[in-house]
Formats: sequence, C-alpha cells, structure tokens
Amino acid sequence: MRFRLLKYLAPVLQPMYLSYLSKTRSYSYKGIHVRVWPGVFYPGFNISTRLFLQFVGQLKIRGKTFLEPGAGSGVISVLAARNGAIVTATDINPLAVNNIQENAEINKVNLSVIQSDLFENIPEFDFDFILFTPPYYPRDPKDYAQMAWFCGQNFEYFVRLFKQLHRYYHPSIQIFMILSEDCNLQKVTEIGYSNGFKFNLLLKKKRLGEWNYIFQIIT
Repeated sequence: MRFRLLKYLAPVLQPMYLSYLSKTRSYSYKGIHVRVWPGVFYPGFNISTRLFLQFVGQLKIRGKTFLEPGAGSGVISVLAARNGAIVTATDINPLAVNNIQENAEINKVNLSVIQSDLFENIPEFDFDFILFTPPYYPRDPKDYAQMAWFCGQNFEYFVRLFKQLHRYYHPSIQIFMILSEDCNLQKVTEIGYSNGFKFNLLLKKKRLGEWNYIFQIIT
C-alpha cells in the first residue's frame, strides 16, 4: 500500500520537493544546526537520518577514529565530532565537501573533510568506526545530487563499496549501515555476501509506515 501511495503522489510531491530544496535550508538535531545547500542531500525529509543520529549518539566514540563516506551536509559527522570522535567526513560531491566544512565551523567542531568517491582518496588507515547512509535506488545518477539517491542500475555503488571495504577492515573495527525497506535488501546483502561480508541486524524500526534497519557489517 505504501509503495502504491508514493507512486500515486510522486507527480505532485516531486516538484514541491525540488522547489523547496532550490534554496539553502536548515536542519537541527539536539543543539546541532546545519545549513544544507542546494544540490546537497537534505536530511529533513529522510526518516533514516534521524534514526541514525539517535544511534550514533549512543555509541562510545570519544577518542575513536570515525569515518563517514558520503556525509552529505555532515550532520552525522558533526554529531560524532561533538561527542569526541576524531572524524573524517567524505563526499563525492564538491558542494557537499564545502558544505560540511561550513557546518563544522558553524558548530565549532574539528573534522577532516575529503572529496572522495567512496574510498578512492582516503588513506588506508585502521579506523575504529565507519558509518554508511548509502544511496540505494537502482538507477544511474545523472549528477552529483542524484548520487545521494541512486546507486546505479546494477547496484554499482554497493559492488565497489564491498570490494574496497576489505582494505579498511580489521578485527576491532565497527562498521554500520542504515537501509530502508524501500531498497532491495536481498540484492544489497547478496553483494555483501559475495565479497565476504555479513549483515548483523542491530535495530529495526518503523516510522511513518516505513521500516528502517541498522546493520553491523562483519566478516
């Protein structure tokens, strides 16, 4: 029912969504305030972002190294930095990279920001935590903004992610990924399994009719 309703409403909602995001918008979470530039993923319409923020807020990350590939506006990375983590935030979108830097300054936190397509420009390092809020709709993105939503017609994003992840995996690392029922969970987990990774379900929560899942990625 939910999918049929979204399909029915899409012609009306999409123009409203694009119009709203044509200007810089604000988003706040527990004392963190970020500006989200046009062309950068806006977390306010995404249920999973708030759920992941709540999850990250409970992690024991003080003094730990923390990597967030595809950080968007950087709200999760800013939270991690405020909670004492040594944070590296990355994004393929050059607008997002500058937006993250601005939001770090607004919130008076220190973090490293790198423009990178997944792990391409990230030095090999034994991070303590890596967190993913991946794009998962199977369509080829046409620009940087669409890369926040679309993982490629054949799930190329996940194919590259799990092939590269081995370089950063070590026994004590904690890797987390949030996914929604809107994605093809079977396909995503199959890609992970084919590269030697397993998905341990930590949290399953339904909000506004949508199930969201937080997985720990293990070998």
